[in-house]
Amino acid sequence: MKYETMLERFLGYVNFKTRSDAASTTIPSTPEQKDFLRMLKEQLEELNLSDIELNEENWFLTATLPANTDKPYDKIGFISHVDTADFNVEGINPQVIENYDGEDIVLNKELNVVMSKAEFPNLSNYKGLTLITTDGTTLLGADDKAGITEIVEAIKYLSEHPEIEHGDIRIAFGPDEEIGRGADHFDAKGFATDYAFTMDGGVLGELEYESFNAAQITYKITGVSVHPGTAKGKMKNANTIAAELASLFPEKEVPEHTEGYEGFYLLHNMQARIEEAEMVYIIRDHDKEKFEARKKFAEEVATKINEKYGNVVEYELFDQYYNMGDVIKKDKRCVDVAEQAIKNVGVTPIIIPIRGGTDGSKISYMGIPTPNIFVGGENFHGQYEFSCLEHMEKAADTIVEIAKLAKK
Repeated sequence: MKYETMLERFLGYVNFKTRSDAASTTIPSTPEQKDFLRMLKEQLEELNLSDIELNEENWFLTATLPANTDKPYDKIGFISHVDTADFNVEGINPQVIENYDGEDIVLNKELNVVMSKAEFPNLSNYKGLTLITTDGTTLLGADDKAGITEIVEAIKYLSEHPEIEHGDIRIAFGPDEEIGRGADHFDAKGFATDYAFTMDGGVLGELEYESFNAAQITYKITGVSVHPGTAKGKMKNANTIAAELASLFPEKEVPEHTEGYEGFYLLHNMQARIEEAEMVYIIRDHDKEKFEARKKFAEEVATKINEKYGNVVEYELFDQYYNMGDVIKKDKRCVDVAEQAIKNVGVTPIIIPIRGGTDGSKISYMGIPTPNIFVGGENFHGQYEFSCLEHMEKAADTIVEIAKLAKK
């Protein structure tokens, strides 16, 4: 299938600055996301979709492509997020490389920023294809504007080809996925689909229906600052206590030493001085029992420090999201349909667990099983991010194919 406006649409989307902000308390967390959603609403109106609504409480934009047949089809949905990750978005300047030669890519000659084959061997998979890269100073925003582009292009194609029978297709674009808050306010009851798909994956063929269980623990350490010349028996140095606390975590159970279904602890952020320190850890595991054990261990770490130094550590522990696989495994129609659709467009499905989460991790627990599908890009969240146009087209093809296959 041909999507003549896909590249132009994608380049237009990535030039919107929609970085989310974890420190913000508003919905969405940044006003630029509102601007982008308003623009998307206008584009959906041009496609003559039904039930177009931009909810200015949760800031989800939803719409429907109505069924064009009386035959029984599942009511399905496609979801993507409008925000981008916590990386520079000032002056996004995408570069289009046609017929990529498979060699190192100079992203920014002046700053000597090079995406090399040695560091990124997967570049060899893209020889002869069209790549969209950054200029080496910002992220691209393909996560998840590639997904938005693919959904809009696929819906446009279906609306222009009424000979393709399908049931009701719902779409939703929402904020703040990157900071883990957007789906908290998703109206699953109003979306009302049998199942849905987040278009928020990575490389060609990825299909993910298992995610981490996720929690966060924040330790606050209260020290005692005394002049070092008279500190004996008095000082409690929050810096060194924090270092000792960190040393109690398993050395190899961290992201840089784990893969597949292996869980981890990550010291995500730390601020410290003698009188006080704060440490933020995230806790991840696919297995629910191991996840609960990890949380208990994180609490016991604080207990050990308090037993040694007195009550110097307070902590706050909360769950962030859960493994959507525990829901989806009860009814895998959505996975089966997506897997067959990917095969039908000539791609080999890559079914792997997400070492992270998507909006689908939360939406699945709201009653809509929501696995995740590839968008055709790599190296998200940084200056080496890129998308492949031909693989984006395959993602749109997959959406169209799912629409055909979603029969009751």
